Amino acid sequence: MLTFALKYHEAINMICADKNMDLWDYELSEKEWELAQQLCDVLKILKDTTLFFSRSTPNLTTVIPAMDMIDRKLTTDSIMRTYEPAIRASLGLAKKTLNHYYSMTDWSEVYRIAMGKFSVILSYFTSVLH
Repeated sequence: MLTFALKYHEAINMICADKNMDLWDYELSEKEWELAQQLCDVLKILKDTTLFFSRSTPNLTTVIPAMDMIDRKLTTDSIMRTYEPAIRASLGLAKKTLNHYYSMTDWSEVYRIAMGKFSVILSYFTSVLH
Protein backbone atom coordinates (compact mmCIF):
# COMPACT_ATOMS: atom_id res chain seq x y z
CA MET A 1 0.00 0.00 0.00
CA LEU A 2 2.89 2.33 0.79
CA THR A 3 4.47 1.63 -2.59
CA PHE A 4 1.15 2.44 -4.28
CA ALA A 5 0.78 5.69 -2.30
CA LEU A 6 4.31 6.76 -3.23
CA LYS A 7 3.74 5.97 -6.88
CA TYR A 8 0.58 8.09 -6.93
CA HIS A 9 1.53 10.73 -4.39
CA GLU A 10 0.86 13.61 -6.79
CA ALA A 11 -2.67 12.37 -7.41
CA ILE A 12 -3.18 11.82 -3.68
CA ASN A 13 -2.00 15.37 -3.00
CA MET A 14 -4.44 16.71 -5.61
CA ILE A 15 -7.35 14.81 -4.06
CA CYS A 16 -6.45 16.04 -0.57
CA ALA A 17 -6.08 19.63 -1.80
CA ASP A 18 -9.53 19.64 -3.44
CA LYS A 19 -11.67 21.88 -1.23
CA ASN A 20 -14.83 19.99 -2.22
CA MET A 21 -13.42 16.74 -0.84
CA ASP A 22 -12.65 18.25 2.61
CA LEU A 23 -9.53 16.09 3.05
CA TRP A 24 -7.02 18.83 3.93
CA ASP A 25 -6.26 17.22 7.29
CA TYR A 26 -4.88 14.17 5.48
CA GLU A 27 -2.58 16.00 3.08
CA LEU A 28 1.08 15.04 3.60
CA SER A 29 3.93 17.54 3.53
CA GLU A 30 6.99 16.94 1.37
CA LYS A 31 8.89 15.92 4.53
CA GLU A 32 6.22 13.30 5.30
CA TRP A 33 6.43 11.96 1.75
CA GLU A 34 10.21 11.71 2.19
CA LEU A 35 9.72 9.73 5.41
CA ALA A 36 7.27 7.47 3.61
CA GLN A 37 9.86 6.83 0.88
CA GLN A 38 12.57 6.00 3.43
CA LEU A 39 10.20 3.68 5.27
CA CYS A 40 9.34 1.96 2.01
CA ASP A 41 13.06 1.49 1.26
CA VAL A 42 13.65 -0.07 4.68
CA LEU A 43 10.65 -2.36 4.38
CA LYS A 44 11.70 -3.55 0.90
CA ILE A 45 14.98 -4.75 2.35
CA LEU A 46 13.24 -6.77 5.06
CA LYS A 47 10.53 -8.04 2.69
CA ASP A 48 12.63 -10.93 1.35
CA THR A 49 13.06 -12.38 4.81
CA THR A 50 9.37 -11.99 5.56
CA LEU A 51 8.51 -13.79 2.32
CA PHE A 52 10.94 -16.56 3.29
CA PHE A 53 9.06 -17.11 6.55
CA SER A 54 5.63 -17.04 4.93
CA ARG A 55 6.42 -19.22 1.90
CA SER A 56 8.31 -22.14 3.28
CA THR A 57 8.09 -24.20 6.41
CA PRO A 58 10.94 -22.68 8.37
CA ASN A 59 12.82 -24.72 10.92
CA LEU A 60 15.19 -23.55 13.63
CA THR A 61 18.35 -24.10 11.62
CA THR A 62 17.04 -21.76 8.92
CA VAL A 63 15.17 -19.27 11.12
CA ILE A 64 18.11 -18.36 13.36
CA PRO A 65 20.43 -17.31 10.49
CA ALA A 66 17.55 -15.32 8.97
CA MET A 67 16.96 -13.58 12.31
CA ASP A 68 20.68 -12.85 12.50
CA MET A 69 20.51 -11.25 9.06
CA ILE A 70 17.55 -9.10 10.11
CA ASP A 71 19.39 -8.11 13.28
CA ARG A 72 22.48 -7.04 11.33
CA LYS A 73 20.36 -5.04 8.89
CA LEU A 74 18.46 -3.30 11.67
CA THR A 75 21.74 -2.51 13.44
CA THR A 76 23.33 -1.08 10.31
CA ASP A 77 20.31 0.94 9.20
CA SER A 78 19.53 2.31 12.66
CA ILE A 79 22.82 4.24 12.65
CA MET A 80 22.79 5.34 9.00
CA ARG A 81 22.69 9.13 8.78
CA THR A 82 20.95 8.99 5.40
CA TYR A 83 17.73 8.04 7.16
CA GLU A 84 15.66 10.55 9.09
CA PRO A 85 15.84 10.34 12.92
CA ALA A 86 12.26 9.01 13.06
CA ILE A 87 13.17 6.10 10.78
CA ARG A 88 16.38 5.37 12.73
CA ALA A 89 14.46 5.43 16.02
CA SER A 90 11.86 3.04 14.59
CA LEU A 91 14.60 0.68 13.42
CA GLY A 92 16.15 0.82 16.89
CA LEU A 93 12.82 -0.12 18.47
CA ALA A 94 12.37 -2.95 15.96
CA LYS A 95 15.84 -4.24 16.85
CA LYS A 96 15.02 -4.07 20.56
CA THR A 97 11.80 -6.04 19.99
CA LEU A 98 13.60 -8.62 17.84
CA ASN A 99 16.29 -9.05 20.49
CA HIS A 100 13.62 -9.52 23.17
CA TYR A 101 12.09 -12.45 21.30
CA TYR A 102 15.45 -13.74 20.09
CA SER A 103 16.69 -13.97 23.70
CA MET A 104 13.79 -16.32 24.45
CA THR A 105 15.41 -18.97 22.27
CA ASP A 106 17.93 -19.49 25.08
CA TRP A 107 15.10 -21.01 27.13
CA SER A 108 14.10 -23.46 24.41
CA GLU A 109 15.45 -26.99 24.61
CA VAL A 110 14.45 -27.55 20.98
CA TYR A 111 16.55 -24.55 19.95
CA ARG A 112 19.62 -25.82 21.82
CA ILE A 113 19.20 -29.30 20.32
CA ALA A 114 18.74 -27.93 16.79
CA MET A 115 21.69 -25.59 17.05
CA GLY A 116 23.78 -28.36 18.57
CA LYS A 117 22.99 -30.58 15.59
CA PHE A 118 23.74 -27.65 13.29
CA SER A 119 27.13 -27.19 14.97
CA VAL A 120 27.92 -30.89 14.60
CA ILE A 121 26.94 -30.81 10.91
CA LEU A 122 28.95 -27.62 10.38
CA SER A 123 31.98 -29.17 12.08
CA TYR A 124 31.63 -32.26 9.89
CA PHE A 125 31.53 -30.22 6.68
CA THR A 126 34.44 -28.09 7.84
CA SER A 127 36.48 -31.25 8.46
CA VAL A 128 35.53 -32.70 5.10
CA LEU A 129 36.41 -29.46 3.30
CA HIS A 130 39.68 -29.21 5.20
